[in-house]
Amino acid sequence: MKKQKAAFMQGTDKMIIKEIDVPEVKRDQVLVRLEYVGICGSDVHYYHSGRCGSYEVDLKEDFMLGHECAGTVVETGEDVTSLKVGDRVALEPGITCGTCEFCKAGKYNLCPDVVFLATPPVQGCYEEYIAFPENMCFKLPENVSTKEGALIEPLSVGFHAANQGEVQVGDAVVILGGGCIGLVTLLSCKAHGAGQIILADIVDARLEKAKELGATHVINSKEVDVKEEIAKLTGGRGVDKVFETAGSPVTIAQTPFLVCKGGTIVLVGISAQEEINYNFAQIMDKEATIKSVFRYRNIYPKAIAAVASGAIDVNNIVTHEFDLDHIQQAFEEAVNNKTDLVKAVIKIE
Repeated sequence: MKKQKAAFMQGTDKMIIKEIDVPEVKRDQVLVRLEYVGICGSDVHYYHSGRCGSYEVDLKEDFMLGHECAGTVVETGEDVTSLKVGDRVALEPGITCGTCEFCKAGKYNLCPDVVFLATPPVQGCYEEYIAFPENMCFKLPENVSTKEGALIEPLSVGFHAANQGEVQVGDAVVILGGGCIGLVTLLSCKAHGAGQIILADIVDARLEKAKELGATHVINSKEVDVKEEIAKLTGGRGVDKVFETAGSPVTIAQTPFLVCKGGTIVLVGISAQEEINYNFAQIMDKEATIKSVFRYRNIYPKAIAAVASGAIDVNNIVTHEFDLDHIQQAFEEAVNNKTDLVKAVIKIE
């Protein structure tokens, strides 16, 4: 059996490299030689605290993180028809049942039986090779790199957020949180034609990156009152769409005060399992709509097309790159370097 290198978390705050078997492809699968895998906020939560939202790692066993990935097909199963050896692909990391009420309704991201990479107990993809279903591997055009391909996964979250918010040309939007998901939400709102894009965060590096990617205004919420600043920027009206991407009780509680009458709030960030004080009187008075985001659905082809056309430049989100052998350092940076690190990726090959 051919062997490969793979990285596992061993307890919290510790990564190890192990040698494991290269998987054999099933009839409907392709074997992908992975080239880039991103570090997601959820990966960092699992690594540092052993849990993310309601999902928890069994710390008695080694666990492989990673779900934002792309690479090159090196082998195909006998029933595979749409992909061939040499094709570069981005992998959509959730394999759903296809038969439940949610899958049949097209909302497959809500499938209760989904097998999603790096969501316990499902192992992730910080490894050299992965066998994956043909229908969840999306071919990349020649002008889209596998590095960009790995970023299609977080971009799809931002794309879905913009869709949930029904962002229209000329809308004023505010994004609370300037991490990777906040930035891909920014890019998606911009591509949807938003006229005024305001992003708030407490980290200057993220605010600088947001301006670079097209934010019309940025707010350091550690230094100024976000509610007052939004009122100034919108003439007291508020914004059409509020996107909360930090998952913080503080920013979630701010959302009803920032949205305009008849506007929409989209909750994107994964919040802790705790109750949050929320002013529903503001919602009732404004007849505002609250929506939420759980991953994404039916997005990958459009997201890839948007990157290929130049409508979205996702590559500039990445601030740090590490190889697989230095994944411990990568995660230490992701946990501790909030000053400079916005988005890190692991180069597998």
